[in-house]
Amino acid sequence: KERGLLLQNAPHLTKNLSFVIPIYTWWDKLLYTVGLKFYDLLAGKLSLGKSVPISKSETIKRLPTIKKEGLKGGILYHDGQFDDSRLALNMAQTAIENGATVLNYAKVIKLKKDANGKLNGVIFQDTETGKEFETKTKVIVNATGVFADDINKMDHGTDDKTISPSQGVHIMIDKKFCPTDSAIMIPKTSDGRVLFAVPWHNKIILGTTDTPIKQESLEPKPTEQEINFILETARGYMNPAPTRKDILSVFAGLRPLAATKEGAKTKEVSRSHKVITSESGLVSIIGGKWTTYRKMGEDVVEKAEQIMKVPHKKSNTEHLKIHGYRKDIDYKDPMYYYGTDKEKILELSKEIENGNEIISKEQNIIKAQIVWAVKKEMAINIEDFLSRRTRLLLLDQKEAVRIAPIVAEVMAKELGKDEVWQKNEIESFKNIAEIYNTHI
Repeated sequence: KERGLLLQNAPHLTKNLSFVIPIYTWWDKLLYTVGLKFYDLLAGKLSLGKSVPISKSETIKRLPTIKKEGLKGGILYHDGQFDDSRLALNMAQTAIENGATVLNYAKVIKLKKDANGKLNGVIFQDTETGKEFETKTKVIVNATGVFADDINKMDHGTDDKTISPSQGVHIMIDKKFCPTDSAIMIPKTSDGRVLFAVPWHNKIILGTTDTPIKQESLEPKPTEQEINFILETARGYMNPAPTRKDILSVFAGLRPLAATKEGAKTKEVSRSHKVITSESGLVSIIGGKWTTYRKMGEDVVEKAEQIMKVPHKKSNTEHLKIHGYRKDIDYKDPMYYYGTDKEKILELSKEIENGNEIISKEQNIIKAQIVWAVKKEMAINIEDFLSRRTRLLLLDQKEAVRIAPIVAEVMAKELGKDEVWQKNEIESFKNIAEIYNTHI
């Protein structure tokens, strides 16, 4: 249901994507056909399309680089695809448009309590200036993903774990390795997970892994073992298969899975979310996944209403259009993900010097997009722009590093920064970008 609503509310960031499972045994064909039919039933009216078995020739037509030896056919099914950081940004903009105050680079460093031990405020720091601020609160929501336990410790001082972080690694390769609009889903890997090869921003994302980690970090690092596992698994299904030198970028993300018993495999941990309230009134949400963000938000706000003892107000987010909402998106347009903001950026490009100049042919990025990111999208550093406002760092690490000095120069002008700032920013970005380098 939530997948269907997301596709309706943010059509400029989401799409219906065809997946094909290549089948090499008749038993698997039966097994996955039946399984995906149940999946269709669960989706109900919001289903994206029927799951159907397809012939060997149709499978090859949809996946021309698939390994053909022993191929019996395939299963075609549909799922949703979206741009994660653009959705996060557009959601923040939607919140602002609905009366919220949104601060980025503001870090909570202490929780305040009254004489009865109930939370009544936070102290946070502007990480750009180091200046601290205190604000009073009626309720505090801890929605910090893999860092939820850090906030819990501020609340009750213990190291009790509610999160079992799991690392997932992806590698980015050229579109030639899957030159169609269909994605590949490989249902069996050596560690029992599935592997995907998915078209995204005119590249192919190959992944993922599921590695339990003990310590979460802001910049998780892929391991040699994870990269080799992905390449090795792909080699059994893709011809030609990508090698190490074909990787354009490699990146890791952390899943905030709810804590589980010692020794349990993270792939077996439920992706559903939990809302927990502490004695002091801290509302924490743990687990969950991007697709169900709206339902997660609804559940948290309902819990906050109970703590504040205010009348329940029905959520209006089920059909709330996300900032940039636009139908009939042309995915061949490199600026499609801006939705209705695209025209405003093109207008801005006429107002600034060389605004239409393409600084990266790789993703057709123009100078005006940098200025727009600073003025309208809260970007304050190179990584903001090259990783999260555009996705170039994830798509092509070398190209991102190449244009970093141009981005720094344009941003410095907009932010009123000097050459020392530019130099420091470029150095800082290069250090971060090294994590995305394939030669780790």
